[in-house]
Amino acid sequence: MKMEGIVVKSTGSWFLVKENNGDMLPSRIKGRIRLKGLTTTNPVAVGDKVRYEYENSGDEQIGVINEILPRNNYIIRKSNNLSKQGQIIAANIDQALLIVTLSAPKTSLGFIDRFLVTAEAYHIPVCLVFNKQDLYNEEDVSLANYLMQLYDSLGYKCLMLSATEKDADAVLLPICQGKLSLLCGHSGVGKSTILNLLVKNATQKTNTVSKSHEVGKHTTTFAEMFSINESTAVIDTPGIRDFGVIDLDKAEISHYFPEMKELLPKCRFHNCVHLNEPGCAVINAAEEGNVAPSRYYNYVSILNNEDVFN
Repeated sequence: MKMEGIVVKSTGSWFLVKENNGDMLPSRIKGRIRLKGLTTTNPVAVGDKVRYEYENSGDEQIGVINEILPRNNYIIRKSNNLSKQGQIIAANIDQALLIVTLSAPKTSLGFIDRFLVTAEAYHIPVCLVFNKQDLYNEEDVSLANYLMQLYDSLGYKCLMLSATEKDADAVLLPICQGKLSLLCGHSGVGKSTILNLLVKNATQKTNTVSKSHEVGKHTTTFAEMFSINESTAVIDTPGIRDFGVIDLDKAEISHYFPEMKELLPKCRFHNCVHLNEPGCAVINAAEEGNVAPSRYYNYVSILNNEDVFN
């Protein structure tokens, strides 16, 4: 008899499935599960709704996943810079919280924009959380305010806080209430600290940042879903160094930049890719400062499939 549940933890080869009665069932995949049009390193992701059967393994009952139910959405990235395969970070989420830091470690604008493009493509709202405010110097505060104003004008909710300070959870909990939220960002930006604020019994390990390289040390090894209450949950993910865009048509990349999308009807050519075409409304807007230089630069880099660390 096939049962249905939701994947709440993935370790690569084994999964934890939450059954309809709330029980947690260690599970594995039966055979090879392929999704139409996708080549991924992980066919099953946290947040997936699956069908499974029971199987006895010694004295233990395990689940055997044999079907993934249709996804509402997912966040996917290149598994690595040279690969043509994707890695699905999470599926069926209501929103993503992208944790950003301006130092220790620094989150690149290229990383932010690549994440936002992928989220736009799959209709996933994003909230940018500028963390470690307590460490900001005057220059950092000025940059944070500029970036928050920029992304807020594009329709992205932005917050600035210090997850280590008292009452930080009072800012985050209302945003997460009633939703399944994905926590994402570089290693060391404070995802585990934020998770421990939101989920009082999560007890995720936190770690310091490498002073010599200002790179975060991995403290979360596997993606895992944690319940805050009956209607609210968050998915914690391992730190991501870079975010390669995959599975998107280059001709549509500009559609996922909100400020460019509204200019597309004004371009002289209907198939304009906004690189060097005459009468391009996007290029004109970038030259006039109506499209932020960093956003246009990152658009071109994504189009050229380049690594972006600006």
